[in-house]
Amino acid sequence: MQRREFITLLGGAAAGWPLAARAQQKGMPVIGFLGSTPPGPYAPFVAAFRQGLSEGGYVDGRNVAIEYRWAEGHYDRLPALAADLVRQRVAVILATGSTAPALAAKAATAEIPIVFESGGNPVAAGLVASLNRPGGNVTGVTVIFSALVPKRLDLLHQLVPKAAVLGALVNPNYPEADLQRRELQEAAKTLGRPIEVQDANTPTEIEAAFAVLVERKADALLIANDPTFLSLRDQIITLAARHTVPTIYGLRQYADEGGLVSYGPSLTEALRQGGIYVSRILNGAKPAELPVMQPTVFELVINLKTATALRLDIPPTLLAQADEVIE
Repeated sequence: MQRREFITLLGGAAAGWPLAARAQQKGMPVIGFLGSTPPGPYAPFVAAFRQGLSEGGYVDGRNVAIEYRWAEGHYDRLPALAADLVRQRVAVILATGSTAPALAAKAATAEIPIVFESGGNPVAAGLVASLNRPGGNVTGVTVIFSALVPKRLDLLHQLVPKAAVLGALVNPNYPEADLQRRELQEAAKTLGRPIEVQDANTPTEIEAAFAVLVERKADALLIANDPTFLSLRDQIITLAARHTVPTIYGLRQYADEGGLVSYGPSLTEALRQGGIYVSRILNGAKPAELPVMQPTVFELVINLKTATALRLDIPPTLLAQADEVIE
């Protein structure tokens, strides 16, 4: 994203009602963007959303305006932020960064269309009646992160087969943290390995969690999917390197930026699809008639440079499975 675009993005979060009012006076629809993270680390995904909008014929500042609201990792702020967007009479709300923003938006309005990006099960969460026929005013994209925990732990086991103790980092404030813990324990039991699960939500807590995992001799680590961890990925990648712990992540952004290996769907593509759905709704489509989209491609990305720094030999079988190897 260009610097000027990023400044515009931040400005949109602060502009509030005046921007929406001007847009409405001109007959320009306003999109409410409700995110659970800080805006800075999420900038590439905002760019993907805007790309999806443009594919549907909508360009911010030309024929649509976007109002940004960021919870900065504080999920308890989401209901007030969602209510603020509803008061501003936005035409549609894009809710991203876990199921929580979508639930907050749904609680705030039964009339304004809502498009979500969520890593959880939207049916179980009560967002939609079914994936094919969402019903109501909500639809979106699910990236089914929660269902991929066993697969990631199995890949970690292939990566470090001699690991006697596995480790995991979970954000206790994440709406599906309990589900993540259960799936981690069950997957570790299947592998016949003990697992140390540490909770952390802030940079200080993450630092302390790594120290505990090292003390308890965790030989390999899984970072659970969470928007807060994504926004703090620089710190997490640095700590994994400092403690020489082979680590697997859920998004390729980690591997691209120095993490050892990642496996999961593309969050960039999910936000692009979200932008396309928003544009379709602005063109008259009803959320109830738009099926919830699911990923069809899952990427395994391996960073060989990081593997070399860790003095880790990647098994040929794992290299053969990789969609991309960073050298």
